[in-house]
Amino acid sequence: MNRLRLLCMPLAIGFGLTFISVASPQTLPPTVTEKVQAAQKQIKTIGTDEYRNIVDHPAGTLIVDVRGPQEFAAGHVPGAINIPRGVLEFTIWKQVGYPTNTQMDQPSVLQCQSGKRASLAAQTLMEIGFTQVSAVIMGLEDRQKAGHPFEK
Repeated sequence: MNRLRLLCMPLAIGFGLTFISVASPQTLPPTVTEKVQAAQKQIKTIGTDEYRNIVDHPAGTLIVDVRGPQEFAAGHVPGAINIPRGVLEFTIWKQVGYPTNTQMDQPSVLQCQSGKRASLAAQTLMEIGFTQVSAVIMGLEDRQKAGHPFEK
């Protein structure tokens, strides 16, 4: 019985973390909300209409979905690449030509489920020298319900 419990524990923890990540937007401590709001004052943010135009006509804009891989696999905006927020500053480099022709000024739009992670990620990229970074402030589910293209 103990062996079965040990085998099932990671699965139960994984489901718990999935539930927490889905439920967390409504239960954020004020300090986290303040951090996101402070980031949004330092970065360029865009809304649904401007984002739709970028997705429809990317013209060299890098569209980055900063959600986790499982969230991305469940559905994402066409043309978006998945680089989770937790590894963004370590893995974005090949997308901007590092090391031979690094383009720190390549237009980049960061998107997540609601705009919170994208805002923090955009702030991070700006802090390390990226100059044309925007965060999309919108509900991704609202975009999907409105009938905009979504891929799996």
